[in-house]
Amino acid sequence: MAAANKVFAWEGTDKSGRKTKGEITSSNANVAKAELRKQGINPTSVKKKGGGFSLASLGAKITPGDIALFTRQLATMMKAGVPLVQSFEIVADGVDNPMMKDLILKIRDDVSSGNSFASAISAQPKEYFDELFCNLIEAGEQSGALETMLMRLADYKEKTEAIKAKIKSAMSYPISILVVASVVSGILLIKVVPQFEEIFAGFGAELPEFTQMVVNMSRFMTEWWFVIVAIIGGSLYAYKQAHNRSQKIRDGQERLMLKLPVLGDLLDKSCVARFARTLSTTFAAGVPLVDALESVSGAAGNVVYKEAILKIKEDVSSGIQLNYAMKQVDVFPNMVIQMVAIGEESGALDSMLDKSATYYEEMVDNAVDGLTSMMEPIIMSFLGVVIGGLIIAMYLPIFSMGDAISG
Repeated sequence: MAAANKVFAWEGTDKSGRKTKGEITSSNANVAKAELRKQGINPTSVKKKGGGFSLASLGAKITPGDIALFTRQLATMMKAGVPLVQSFEIVADGVDNPMMKDLILKIRDDVSSGNSFASAISAQPKEYFDELFCNLIEAGEQSGALETMLMRLADYKEKTEAIKAKIKSAMSYPISILVVASVVSGILLIKVVPQFEEIFAGFGAELPEFTQMVVNMSRFMTEWWFVIVAIIGGSLYAYKQAHNRSQKIRDGQERLMLKLPVLGDLLDKSCVARFARTLSTTFAAGVPLVDALESVSGAAGNVVYKEAILKIKEDVSSGIQLNYAMKQVDVFPNMVIQMVAIGEESGALDSMLDKSATYYEEMVDNAVDGLTSMMEPIIMSFLGVVIGGLIIAMYLPIFSMGDAISG
């Protein structure tokens, strides 16, 4: 079946060198460029015109997972011997996210017009392709091993995203439970307790202290709920604004999180895993160690490790071995330092770093599983105490009335 024709907006120069532009209908950008050249026009830009508003584009955004999948699919296409530009087209055809599809086609157009893959992705937002990604692609192109580099990048992106997902899961689970408990408690205090209070008013007897405390809380919530909601909403908004605008607040939060019980240890392990995985990937790609450490610092994930890695970079630049520099910053576990020392002595640093990364990634997995298992009974007990406590407080006067009648 023939591909449906699309409208492309083009810019270029005519035979006399004057700039010109217009629109052309063609099956794809490459065919459009060929047709323009037949007309004596040298195209500098050929882009498909947007199709207007689409419900599919609502709420669509490009996630790190989309970039990881794109890298893996592109690596697979190239390994199968498909040319780079055609690989972009095949991958784009299988993408459901309209924003991701548009991004891939922009990169394809840049590469089709003669730019390198590295320069094409460097022109895109850094949130999609960071400095590390761009540097590794450039190293792959210069060494003629782009396919191998894409495979390494795909492995790296998938493993780092898996760790991030594990950490987010460990943090979001208790937060979601606390939110649910707060909402349920608020509904009980605002809607249910006042109904019981009307019943209690007919008893003509003094309420138990626990019940009276809950009734007082209900009255306060009923009268001032809008103030409470405004304070909570205002606090969250103020925190978000301060977090986005102040690097000091972000750094302080990252330092604090490493000191938290249980969660801090989990974050430590994830940072060590990310350091080892990123340095292994960049060093194996042929990037010099000092340059590799510069890239690794940007992918550290925590300001404590970023500062430590930059200090290591300075020490390595002055001639100190990597394992000695790591000892001096007093951040990395002794096992990782010993593995790095063995790697430096044997000339297999990337292999030792890869093994360290795998080990700590498994430790993160086990720590998250253990944390989840430990939190489940604690959270269930918490919910039982909060929700059950409110229900017991409501029925205590009824039990007391029954005892008075039977007595």
